[in-house]
Amino acid sequence: MTTPTPVWFITASSSSFGHEIARIALERGHTVIATARNPSKIDDLAQLGAHTLAFDVTWPVAKIADVANDVYSKYGRVDYLINAAGFILDAAVEEVSPEEMYQSFNTNVFGIVNTIKSFLPGMRSQPVGPDGTRGTVVTFGSLGSWEGGASYALYGMAKASMSSLAESLAIELKPFNIVATVVEPGYFRTNFLGGDAMVHTKHALAAYNDENTPTGQVRTALKKIHQNQPGDVKKGCAVIVDILTKQGPAEGRQVPVRIVLGTDCDQTIRGKFKSTLAILDEWKDLINSTDHTTEQ
Repeated sequence: MTTPTPVWFITASSSSFGHEIARIALERGHTVIATARNPSKIDDLAQLGAHTLAFDVTWPVAKIADVANDVYSKYGRVDYLINAAGFILDAAVEEVSPEEMYQSFNTNVFGIVNTIKSFLPGMRSQPVGPDGTRGTVVTFGSLGSWEGGASYALYGMAKASMSSLAESLAIELKPFNIVATVVEPGYFRTNFLGGDAMVHTKHALAAYNDENTPTGQVRTALKKIHQNQPGDVKKGCAVIVDILTKQGPAEGRQVPVRIVLGTDCDQTIRGKFKSTLAILDEWKDLINSTDHTTEQ
């Protein structure tokens, strides 16, 4: 009996992590359904053997469900559902408009949830795959999942949602032998801070553009960081594929609920634990004073 070829469905395959994960999966002989809002932007993946199609996570749920049904009908299964779509909104909280806030969450949160919901019925009903699970659902968080900051509040909120979503899915989907995990990269040298994925508020205020404010300082810093990020996306995506497929250095290990990438993200998370524990220690007496007491 031949082992079925793993099937990947990857959103936002035109650049960054989505594109590189698709390329590596193809290199390993897997079936890849690479998607983009404009499929012409992923012609290079088609030339490598990917099946390409138009897909937008902000489409109506019924249209997303139709795509999912077509994929299962044509390919039989989806082993790895990679939700790589997303963008960063540069906006102080006071600057962001209701429309910008909705657009941010529609792509970064609502669209991801709708995509996962549409693909789960088929994943739950498919046989166990080559890696010993029925399927794997991947969301993308960020260093920003752990640390909020000036100018990227909306992005941090959205990415924290993706991390929380993966934690919840991991519990909900365990009975069906489906794995859920969130990829949390630090700063990687992609075009994320310089291309279409970087959106600036249309309602910028002079008070926040002032470089003496934290918001102004972050905006200046991001321009300098662009194309100088410490992370290597090829190395990062190789690690992602190894972990998801339990191959190479990940052989014999279970997929963690978090795939943390980059020394900067590692340091940020450790710092978050340290600062949070300091708060708990300082305020322990009041924190523990709020429970009901047993009346004698």
